[in-house]
Amino acid sequence: MLRYSLLTLSLVAPLSLAEAPAVSPHDLGYSLGASIGERLRDDQPDVDIEALIEGLRQSWRGEPLALQPERIRQILADHEAALSAPAPSQGSNVEAALAAERRFMAAERAKANMHELSNGVLYSEIKPGDGDKPGPTSRVEVVYTGQLPDGTVFDKNDQPQWFRLDSVIDGWKIALQQMPKGAHWRVVVPSDQAYGAEGAGELIPPYTPLVFEIELRNLAN
Repeated sequence: MLRYSLLTLSLVAPLSLAEAPAVSPHDLGYSLGASIGERLRDDQPDVDIEALIEGLRQSWRGEPLALQPERIRQILADHEAALSAPAPSQGSNVEAALAAERRFMAAERAKANMHELSNGVLYSEIKPGDGDKPGPTSRVEVVYTGQLPDGTVFDKNDQPQWFRLDSVIDGWKIALQQMPKGAHWRVVVPSDQAYGAEGAGELIPPYTPLVFEIELRNLAN
């Protein structure tokens, strides 16, 4: 994506350049122009190249500019805002993902024996426990499976694994602090207590609620 620093990016040279053979001002200027042109072709294919060259030439020579500085700053600010604004399709995708999450969470909440913890985290008990509960910075040994709303397994461990509660997603922190040692729960985590708007790589899309089966085997403070 093109930014105001286009020229700066093109003008950066390695320190070893001083040791390279002498380059003529013409060849250096041409090379810089070719680099800028390649970036422009990819990032701003509709730019008026003649106007760009005119502005570059006048600015470099210190000549009076065709537009007032205030007007230039406003145009560039508006252009930057337009580049940063989400595309309509992106906004539509976000709304669709949020609507799907609301439907999924409502259906889960309506299931029998489902309980709600803070921040919308849900759980149902598969097996009760009778031991101590972890604290906010405890280490926990768990066996778990993580699924997307459609049932796709994105993470699973067959052998018990240790985690610190201050290093896991918020939904886990909320649920595990309520789980006694030995408990086995099905936990439903809303996206804002999981990976939120960013998602997690290619495995977990943005605004995706997650379902975990978690068995708390052991804990240590």
